[in-house]
Amino acid sequence: MNIHNRTVWITGASSGIGEALAYVLSERGARLVLSARRAPQLREVRAACTDPDRHIVAPLDLADASTLQAAVADVHDRRGPTDILVHSGGISQRSLVKDTDLDVDRRIMEVNYFGTIALTKRVLPAMLERGRGHLVVISSVVGKFGTAHRSAYAASKHALHGFFDSLRAEVHDDGLRVTLVCPGFVKTNIAHNALTADGVPLSAKKDEVQEIGIPPAQCARQIADAIEREKEEVYIGGWETLGVYAKRLAPTLFNRAIRQMNV
Repeated sequence: MNIHNRTVWITGASSGIGEALAYVLSERGARLVLSARRAPQLREVRAACTDPDRHIVAPLDLADASTLQAAVADVHDRRGPTDILVHSGGISQRSLVKDTDLDVDRRIMEVNYFGTIALTKRVLPAMLERGRGHLVVISSVVGKFGTAHRSAYAASKHALHGFFDSLRAEVHDDGLRVTLVCPGFVKTNIAHNALTADGVPLSAKKDEVQEIGIPPAQCARQIADAIEREKEEVYIGGWETLGVYAKRLAPTLFNRAIRQMNV
């Protein structure tokens, strides 16, 4: 798929990978719909994109699925059908299972999983009617294996893989494509905003492993390439992406190693 002049809707576009992807896709000629909860930050991202007047801001809250139907109707009225929907919105976690309130698990699943599939279900009918469309899901390498301190986050990403693998099988012959993107460590503020055991963001504390991750722009360029090539699944990052293969080929050794990793 050629991104030029395609309408690309990006959730989580106010920061991190979503923001970086907005800049890369605007450079490649896409017409963007930028969504997240924070309208002022979205307007700043829009202003920093190539050809800002080609793009629109559409705030939404993935945690409130009841608002998504109206959000989709508004976007379609203002911009027309969505060619590519990029699910980049979400929250992470830094807490042990034994310490984490169940409400925190539910909140992470509500945003990362239920919000994502709810928006998909609202956009899907128009894609099916047109016989084309591309759903891009920013998952994580922990969508393929779990690590300490990220139980709910890993669970939400695993759930996305199950859902979108199934959806891909259902809609392939209808002309729709699904790409699952699994980044490893990317130097964003995801750790800063990650929920701790009682639901309070990690805030000022730093995640040292995240800090040595690849730059967001590098990640975004590889995601854009994967979209254009209609890749079904792609792993982006450094050495940590090898864990996907290690888990598959030597699960016992991998599980032993993952217990000793400082993540």
